[in-house]
Amino acid sequence: MQFNFNYNSLSFIILIVFGVCLIVQLLYHWSFFTKVAFYKRNARPKLNEELEPVSIVLCARDAYEYLVDLIPALLKQDYPDFEIVVVNDCSDDETEEYLKDLERNEPRVKPVQLKQHLNFFNGKKFPLSMGIKSAKNDLIIFTDCNCMPVNDQWVRSVVNRYNNRTEIVIGYCPYVQKKSALNRIMRFDALQNGLLYLSAALCHHPYMGIGKNLSYRKELFYRKQGFISHYTTSVGDDDLFINQAATKKNTEVLIDAEDAILATPPSTFHLWARQKSSRYSTIPQYDGPSRLMLSGFYVSQFLFYASFIALLALCTQPAFAITNGAMFYIPILVFFFLLRFGTQLFIYHKASKRLGEKGLLPGLIVYDFLFAFLSPWLRLMGRMNVGVE
Repeated sequence: MQFNFNYNSLSFIILIVFGVCLIVQLLYHWSFFTKVAFYKRNARPKLNEELEPVSIVLCARDAYEYLVDLIPALLKQDYPDFEIVVVNDCSDDETEEYLKDLERNEPRVKPVQLKQHLNFFNGKKFPLSMGIKSAKNDLIIFTDCNCMPVNDQWVRSVVNRYNNRTEIVIGYCPYVQKKSALNRIMRFDALQNGLLYLSAALCHHPYMGIGKNLSYRKELFYRKQGFISHYTTSVGDDDLFINQAATKKNTEVLIDAEDAILATPPSTFHLWARQKSSRYSTIPQYDGPSRLMLSGFYVSQFLFYASFIALLALCTQPAFAITNGAMFYIPILVFFFLLRFGTQLFIYHKASKRLGEKGLLPGLIVYDFLFAFLSPWLRLMGRMNVGVE
């Protein structure tokens, strides 16, 4: 059997791109995403007398409908000493009255009332800064109003990840599962994004966290001067701060399904896309290795599918032939395509079980193909500052 390559054809150049992207994608899956897929927790649970007091901090703007469910769930957390600091960010609904009533009847709830917006801080950064300042404890856990812990052990699980050198704990936050194509698209994106930032942390290069399930020390926040370095950016209160403060020694992860926080998904594709593009707008402010790692994944994902489609379209002028015929050209291409997909299916199956994601594997190839072309568009929108606060 002899391979005859057509070195002067366009299809040969595209074949090289396809092969390089295949190798890069396999490396990401086998050397990177396996960190999450085969993760084993090694922390021992702490006894009550070893648990330090905690402040749970969240910001609320017109979030009364969420707070009436979230606050009671947080108050039921099985933890000996904690407070809930709720920053009411100029709400126009019943949030202020609800928090004042809670404060009278529940000493663990500490409302912080903001009456006006400040122009020099955008988005959640000023409210969060006020919440951190008002917290009486050094160990702070963050979440959002549209979230819900899956059980009463969430706070305890976060604190159990702290050791003598830990200053940051990065958690995972899946969306509530619903029976819709849009919901599955958003949950796949959360899974893929989670694999990237959690794997990076497990590879000793943490670059971001999700503010819905995140913890760090108050002392660290002030030592790193809070959000000062990126106060003009409306988003990034979680990922930009973690990017500047996290190191391979001070960061731990919290990724088991029973330790998750469930988030209510955006109601429309338009709203979700605007939120995603805002997220992508912070990537240019990441450190160089983080930008390189993310670009390597997204570019190789896009070019893998683009080059595969192009090679099939150019099958009348194949890049190679076996002996004197090209009858094995398409089957060989399909084999390597399925090699990558089979790898992804296996690792995503393991990771999905670890992270508590269900029902995504049957449409995995469709979602992955969609995001190969959707992610570059969303990143472009982010660079153009098309997003939401």
